[in-house]
Amino acid sequence: MLFFYKAVGKDGKETEGSIEGGSIDAAISNLQKKDLIIVEIKPAQNHPSTPHHLPFIGGVKMKDVVILSQQLATLIGANVPILTTFRLVASETENVLLQQKLAEVVDDIQSGVPISSAMAKHPGVFSAFYVSLVRASEESGKLPETFKFLAEYLERSYQLIQKARNALVYPIFVIVVFALVMILMMVLVIPQLTGILLESGQEIPLFTRMIIGTSNFFIDYGVLLLFLVIVLGIVLWQFSRTARGRLSIDSFKLSLPYLGTLYRKIYLSRISDNLNMMLESGIPVIRSMEVTADVVGNELYRKILLEAAETVKSGSALSDVFAYYPEFPSIVAQMVRIGEETGKLDYVLKTLSRFYAREVESTIDLLVGLIEPILIVVLGLGVATLLSGILLPIYSLTGAL
Repeated sequence: MLFFYKAVGKDGKETEGSIEGGSIDAAISNLQKKDLIIVEIKPAQNHPSTPHHLPFIGGVKMKDVVILSQQLATLIGANVPILTTFRLVASETENVLLQQKLAEVVDDIQSGVPISSAMAKHPGVFSAFYVSLVRASEESGKLPETFKFLAEYLERSYQLIQKARNALVYPIFVIVVFALVMILMMVLVIPQLTGILLESGQEIPLFTRMIIGTSNFFIDYGVLLLFLVIVLGIVLWQFSRTARGRLSIDSFKLSLPYLGTLYRKIYLSRISDNLNMMLESGIPVIRSMEVTADVVGNELYRKILLEAAETVKSGSALSDVFAYYPEFPSIVAQMVRIGEETGKLDYVLKTLSRFYAREVESTIDLLVGLIEPILIVVLGLGVATLLSGILLPIYSLTGAL
C-alpha cells in the first residue's frame, strides 16, 4: 500500500514523499529506520490526487505526460541507459515544472532509488496507476514493454477524453453566447420597445407583458442575480472539493439523460483498460482494483471499486461483485465471469475496454451530429418567441395608425 508522508531529517529540513508498506505502522517503521521524524502520514487514497484523464495539478497536463511516456518508451526500447534517458527527456520537455520534477527523479535514481519510488514522490505527475505498473515492470524486467504500454494507453485515454471534451465545447459556447445575447436584449433593447408600447395606450397582450416583466426583473435585480450566481458558484466549488460533494456531483453526472450514458461508458472503458494493463503486468487483482479506484476519475466508481476490493479479499469472485452493483451492466459481470472461468481475465477486460471505447466514439459522433440541428431549432425558437412578443404588438400599433 502506498503512503504519502511529511517528515523532518537529521539536518532539520522538512521533506515529503511516498513510501510502500503493508500497513501504516510498517511505513512508519521504515521511515524511522531512515532517521526521519514523521510530521504527517496518510494513505494514498486519502491524498488529494488528480485523475489521470484531467489536467495534472501543478501545471503538468495529461498531454505532457503522454509525450513523456512516448519518449521514455522509445529511448528505453532503444537500450539507452535509464539515467541518460531521463536526462534527455528532461532537457527536451517545454514544461518548466515537469523539467524540474524529472530532474528530481534523475537525482533520486542516481542515488540508488528505484525508478518507481522516484516517480511516486511526484503524484501530481505520475499517478498511482503509472507508478504501480513501473514497479511491477522493475520486478519482472519488462521496463521497455511497460513504458510502451503506458504510452499507448495514455494516448488512447487522451484521444478519447479530447473527443468527448470537443463534443461538449461547441454546444456550451453557443448556449452561453445565446444567454448573454438574450440578457442584453432584455436589458437594452426590450425597454426601448416597451416605451413605444406604453405610450400608445393600447392593451398589451399577456405574453408581451410577461416579456416586459422579465426585462424589468433583469434591470431591477440583475446585479443581485449576478451576485447570487457568483456566490452559488463559489459554494458549489467548495462543495465539490469535499468527498460528499464529489460523490454527489459524480452521481448526478451519471444520472443525466444521454450524457450519463456517455460518462458511464467512458468510466467502464477506463476501468477495463486499467485492470487489463495491471493484470498483464502481474499485479494482483485486489491491488489493481485499489489503484484503478484512485485513477478512474469518478467518486462513485471509486467507492464501488474500493468496496469491491474488500469483498474480493474475503473470497468472493470479481464477477459476483460487479453483478451486485447496477453501475456495472450485466454484460460486464458476464464477461468477467467468463474470463475467471477460462483463466483469461486480462484478455476479456481488454475486449471490454475496446468495446466501450468504440461505444464512446459512436455515441460522441451521434451526439455531435444531433447537437447542431437541435441548437439551431432551439435558438431560432427562442429568438422568434422573444421578438414576436414585442414586435407583433408594434406592428399592430403601426397598422392602427
